[in-house]
Amino acid sequence: MFTIADSVENNSNKDITLYPYGLITHSPDQDASSNAVVHQGITGVLDNNLHEIKFKDLDPGESEKFTTSDGWAGFSDRYWFSAFILDGSEKNTVKARRNNEKSYQVDYLGEATQIAQGAVATKNIKFFAGAKEIKLLDNYKKHYNIPKFDLAVDFGWYYFLTKPFFYILDFLYNLIGNMGWAILLFAALLRVAMYPIAGKSYESMSKMKKLQPKIQTLQERYGDDRMKLQQETMALYRKEKINPAAGCLPLLIQIPVFFSLYKVLNIAIEIRHAPFIGWIKDLSAPDPLTISVWSHLPIPSLLNIGVWPIIMGLTMYIQQKLNPAPMNKDQARIFMWLPIIFTFMLGHFASGLVIYWTLTNILSIIQQKLIMRKYGV
Repeated sequence: MFTIADSVENNSNKDITLYPYGLITHSPDQDASSNAVVHQGITGVLDNNLHEIKFKDLDPGESEKFTTSDGWAGFSDRYWFSAFILDGSEKNTVKARRNNEKSYQVDYLGEATQIAQGAVATKNIKFFAGAKEIKLLDNYKKHYNIPKFDLAVDFGWYYFLTKPFFYILDFLYNLIGNMGWAILLFAALLRVAMYPIAGKSYESMSKMKKLQPKIQTLQERYGDDRMKLQQETMALYRKEKINPAAGCLPLLIQIPVFFSLYKVLNIAIEIRHAPFIGWIKDLSAPDPLTISVWSHLPIPSLLNIGVWPIIMGLTMYIQQKLNPAPMNKDQARIFMWLPIIFTFMLGHFASGLVIYWTLTNILSIIQQKLIMRKYGV
């Protein structure tokens, strides 16, 4: 954080009028700025409102203008950030502009300042340039009373989860000394926290799996009458006191957790280049250990996946086999393909996320097996 003092001494023989002014220019890497996961572009909090403008949203010569007394504005990349911070003492006009195909600028223009003959006028402004270290930005936010300065980091929709997740991971990292093990411990703690909910879900699924022979009998009896089959199946569930929708609850809870952790691994510079064990040297990057024989084949890069995504896919397949089979054959075919689809999809995500998902699956399998044994399945 820099504090810039602009001073003008009026040595002329008349009063003068000047305007405080400053600008930041930026020529982004167009490939990097197309990242859809993290906002990269013009960003700022003006009059307590967050404004984010992607580079592609401005045409050459086009600009957007804001009037504010306090706040900040500048440019945000994935890990780096520059912005000027207004002190709130006067109204300022802030403008975001695209100069040409490659150049952008953010500038501010303050109110007119009268400087009498022989007088000196000084204007102070703060300017930040550096890495988006979350704890550092939080300290500046508190120390200088900068409104929502932590939003320079794109925490996403799940801000209320994403930011606490980062601090939990950072605490575990300082405790253990390795971010990969911190992620695994975090996954284990989440499973413990969700154990009661997941337990109820797995109890319901175990009971449903135990009912599979009876459901198959109903399918054989009412195979051509879908309405009757549905009615008899629901009647059987009511008789056995089973909620077929209960199995979806852990997945619904996992979705915001998954996206929040996904966001943390993509935005936190603290996780950039953080190693795990073996070949994982950067938990924010995809698994680099792809099946070498595939690299010689003329196939799309999407199909080149590492070892951890394959392990994750296997755990997902095992977990799926523990669940009761869908009644509808088309649904069963779709579910059969899900582990393969997720393997290739997550194969190009951050390896830290894949490792987290793998351990979560393993812990779920253990918990589900114990509950199934309890119900004699």
